[in-house]
Amino acid sequence: MRLKDKVALITGAASGIGRASAIKFAQEGAKVVVVDIQQEANEETANSIVAEGGTATAVHAEVTRSQDVRRMIRTAVDTYGRLDILFNNAGISIRGTILDIDEESFDKIFAVNVKGVFLGCKEAIPIMQSQGGGVILNTASQLGTVGVEASAVYPATKGAVVQMTRCLAIDHAPDGIRVNCICPGPIDTPLARRSREHTGDPEAALRERLANIPLNRIGEPDEMANVAAFLCSDEASFITGAAILADGGWTAR
Repeated sequence: MRLKDKVALITGAASGIGRASAIKFAQEGAKVVVVDIQQEANEETANSIVAEGGTATAVHAEVTRSQDVRRMIRTAVDTYGRLDILFNNAGISIRGTILDIDEESFDKIFAVNVKGVFLGCKEAIPIMQSQGGGVILNTASQLGTVGVEASAVYPATKGAVVQMTRCLAIDHAPDGIRVNCICPGPIDTPLARRSREHTGDPEAALRERLANIPLNRIGEPDEMANVAAFLCSDEASFITGAAILADGGWTAR
């Protein structure tokens, strides 16, 4: 198994890409700490892993609060003795032009999508330095690399994640820490479905998405989990500072 005996912490693990990745990592042999603000659903993710013979611990935490982030990292180390992988996956989406989005919404999306990654890395890197290395994976988006209409702020947060990833990779390569991000296209997650619903015409929004995807379908969380598991494994040992697009060909146009 590619991740045998690795200790992995995954945020946003209650649903979508985070849940699929937690299950996949456990199947690959990792001991998984699952983190989410949705306590009941997060615990269900952990219970599902344990029921299948895997090892998992659930932590209820808000990634925008430094004390919560410190606690989730400490839980991983105290429970399993180390932290090999940090997957900063938690995120939110708020759609609209710059005129549509108020200041409170702007602050909230940057807090979760950017500050959450910053705090996770800030707490995990010293642990990984003391161990002689580790892997950090961040969830960005294909929208962090291209422009799109009626979505002024969400892509800005994901562009920030891409650039933070690159800079961290350069800074911490001497520590043996690899840092990458995945840039999913439209994936069939609760977050994506809610985003389409907010347009007022979910079916039209879906048709619009499909028109931009050469593979002519929405991606599945399991497909992103497969990419994440590879990037966090030793099979990807020469990959760092990369923004891996998994978007069905969207950005190839």
